Amino acid sequence: MPSPAVPASKTALALLLAVLALLALSGCNRTGGNDSKAKRPIPVMVAEAKTMTMPVLVQAVGNVEAFASVSIKPQISGVIAKQMVRDGQDVVKDQVLFHIDPRTYRAFMEEAQARLQKDHAQAVKAEDDLRRYLTLYEQGAVSRDLMEQMRTNAEALRASLALDRAVVEQARLQLGYAVIKAPISGRAGNVLVQEGNVVGKAGDDRVLLVINQLTPISVVFSVPEKHLPEIQRQSALGKLPVEARTGEGELLDTGELASIDNNVDKTTGTIRLKATFSNKSLQLWPGQFVRARIRLAERLNAVIVPSQAVQSGVNGQFIFVVKGDMSVEMREVATSPGGDQTLIVDKGLAPGETVVVDGQIMLVPGSLVEIKAQPADASGHQNAAAPPPQAAATRGADNATKPDRQSGPLGSPAAGQGKPQ
Repeated sequence: MPSPAVPASKTALALLLAVLALLALSGCNRTGGNDSKAKRPIPVMVAEAKTMTMPVLVQAVGNVEAFASVSIKPQISGVIAKQMVRDGQDVVKDQVLFHIDPRTYRAFMEEAQARLQKDHAQAVKAEDDLRRYLTLYEQGAVSRDLMEQMRTNAEALRASLALDRAVVEQARLQLGYAVIKAPISGRAGNVLVQEGNVVGKAGDDRVLLVINQLTPISVVFSVPEKHLPEIQRQSALGKLPVEARTGEGELLDTGELASIDNNVDKTTGTIRLKATFSNKSLQLWPGQFVRARIRLAERLNAVIVPSQAVQSGVNGQFIFVVKGDMSVEMREVATSPGGDQTLIVDKGLAPGETVVVDGQIMLVPGSLVEIKAQPADASGHQNAAAPPPQAAATRGADNATKPDRQSGPLGSPAAGQGKPQ
């Protein structure tokens, strides 16, 4: 009689095989779906590399410095009797800023003047005595020693007069220092000493305020020494224009190169330059950091791309180039500053090639891409270059074979559509 366990074991084996088959089929379906997603084109925006004549620009980070800066300190000691300037005020040369109590120094000057008058009277008397004794000496009425004594007395009083005049002049200067004036025109900083404070005592080195000349103003920056020969050559032909821009590229002011330092910094291999700006709109301020840009000779047939197309990586700058099969290739490039929102590609890119300007974050070498429509500017023209002909042909073929397929954001199926079958 057959055992009843045999049919049961066969049934269990069949069920196990069926489950394994279903799992394998499910895994195949998931793998196929992942492959489909991996091959789905990534939407990007592109532009065409163009050639044009571009100026050679040298760009560096610079620091704005006042054209002239003066720290106001008292030259005499005393009490601040009157403050004639306030914080942040614009002042002009020789404008009165402070009054120091002048009474002590006026008394010194009056004392010196009185001493001068006294000695002057004695000197006049000594000159008269000398002339009289000379006459008497010639007549033999007085001795030579007495005549020489009169001469010595007159000469001593002449020296006393010269000393008294110097003391009077010094007292006049001291009295003049009681009125503190602006030595230059500019913008006053914070007033650090107010009325009633005693200043100028021994050991007191306080600054009353600082005046910075803002118009014109200077920008100091350093550039690599390799640019020095060209900068010197262009400077010999005339003034070199220099632009001062914000970190975001906004133009603040345009000036000209004022000076080139007399030595190259050995530690950094750079040369220090200074440019002068009129700064009529006061867009430049002392201590501000700006991007200084010098315009040198023009470069013919330079390869130009939008600045957003160039990315920075571990090995330097790179760019994604769209090939004819709508895949991308990553290339290392070398660039130099171009015009507004553009860069000059010195090597790594040929004119006419299509580069990715938006959507690089989703790309790896070999990724398939789909070119998005470019946003139009105010005139209705597209900002970036149109896709290459082969790209349009490829998309046309895809649309012919898949008339119902639409792409949502980042290449996903449009909302409401199911998974690929």
